[in-house]
This record gives sequence, structure tokens and C-alpha cells, in this order.
Amino acid sequence: MYKEHKIAVVMPAYNEELLIEEAVNNVPDYVDRLYVINDCSRDRTLEILNDMASRDSRIVVIDHKVNKGLGQSLIDGYVASRDSSDIDVTAVMAGDNQMHPGDLPGLLDAIIEDGYDYSKGNRLLHTDISKMPTYRFLGNSALTILTKFATGYYNIMDPQSGYTAIRNKALENIPIEKMTRGYGYNADILNMLNIRRYKVTDVEIRPVYDREQSKIKLWKYIPKTSWILTSLFFRRLWQRYIVMDFHPLILFYLFAFFNFFVISVPMGIRFVYYYAKYDELPKTTLTILTFTLLMT
Repeated sequence: MYKEHKIAVVMPAYNEELLIEEAVNNVPDYVDRLYVINDCSRDRTLEILNDMASRDSRIVVIDHKVNKGLGQSLIDGYVASRDSSDIDVTAVMAGDNQMHPGDLPGLLDAIIEDGYDYSKGNRLLHTDISKMPTYRFLGNSALTILTKFATGYYNIMDPQSGYTAIRNKALENIPIEKMTRGYGYNADILNMLNIRRYKVTDVEIRPVYDREQSKIKLWKYIPKTSWILTSLFFRRLWQRYIVMDFHPLILFYLFAFFNFFVISVPMGIRFVYYYAKYDELPKTTLTILTFTLLMT
């Protein structure tokens, strides 16, 4: 128990035989329950977890007989914690020991003491950010911008951080079973929380990159996640500003979309075509294009 609140940790694990024991042992003693989801690992991960569970009553092993992906592992852990009536806050820590246990109190305090419903780690605030591989930093920065629009939380950064904590009362009121199964789940749960007007904050955490091997294939991850973020953006507009409560903001978005796709894009194509064919700037087209882009 932490400050009179019962805490659960959800820990997905896939082929983590080298680090899973260390990751589990590093979970602080004040954590009341640890849900470890073995996502059909092909190594000794399950064997190690079952052995640890036999010696530690806090550990609950959820075993996937087929590989279901990170998102489904988190869903199963969240549902198990949600359905346990005595848990107040649920955190997520990785099975590759990439999340420093010393940062967990900051995430919990944001909920217990500061009144937020969901807290997430932000590695970009830390002085050791140089430890983050360059390709991850650049990709993270680009996805941060898209995620701000997709989720409506314009104050957050480092949305790809999986080190999070959520108040179980909030967890009970979002359709967590429908969360994205693969990568992109971070933005999906933020989107759900924004639609229901829950309070979210960033908490500084340490960037830890040591022995773990990233399982992300960038050539698949970037386009898929970009598509997910785009769909989440429109889902948020529809659910929050039309279905739940009409807001005039939606009219401005509709005007911007119409202006860009119906006027700006055709004018841009005409501008390029005219300039390429006649080697002369079409002044009227350029004026219209500039004006519509500024209006957008």
C-alpha cells in the first residue's frame, strides 16, 4: 500500500527471460499486486514467472497461449486490476526492466496527492535525455505533435512512454477492452480519457536504455501509428464535440478541412502545373493559395 492506496502494476512480457526476474524484483514492496502478462513467449519467461509467483503471493501470471500483442497484454492486465475491487491505482511497468522503480512514486503522487486521473512518464524533461537513441528521440518528437492533436492533451510530451498510472475509477469509465491491440495504445487510452474529460499530466522520469532490445520495426510502426493517430483525432471530434455535447469548435474544424482539401489542394496542384508548363508564376492562383492556407 502506498499512502493509504492499494497499488497494482501491470507488466507485459514477451521473450524476456534475461530481464524479467530483475524487472519483477525491482517492483517496490508497497505494490500490492503485480499482474504479469506472458504473451506466448518462446523462451523461459513463463517458467521463470511461475517460479517467482510460487514464492510471492503478489504476483498474478496471465498466460497467453497465442501471441496477442502489447496492446492486448495491457488490456488483460488493466481488466484484471479493474475487476479487483480493492485496487485504487494501476501502473504499467515494462518487463524488460526499462522503467526505473524510483520514478513510480512521482506517477502515483500525481494521482493521489495532485488529483489527476492519469499520469504518464516524460523522458524528455530529464537531464539524461541524451541517453535516448537519436532515432527514438526524433521519432518521438514527430509523434508527439500528432498525438497532441489526436488526444486533445496539448500539454503532454513523450506520448510513446509506456510508464503510466491511472486511477481505477477512471479505468472503470473508459472502454479499455476496445483499446488498440498493437503499438499506438498510448494515444488510444489518452483519447478515451479526453473524451470523458479526465485530467492528465506528465511526470519527469529517467530514460533507461541498457540491455533491452527494442521490438519495434520502424518501417511498420511509423505509418501504422500515424494512421491510428489520424483516426483517433476524428473519433475525438465526433465523440466529444458532436455526440456527447455539441461544441461550435467543430464548425471551425469543418471549415478548415473544406478550405484545405477543396480549395488549397486543387490550387496547389494548379500552381505547380502552370509553373512547370509555362515557366511563369500564376499570380491569381498564388494569391488564392496563400490566402486559403492562411485561413486554414
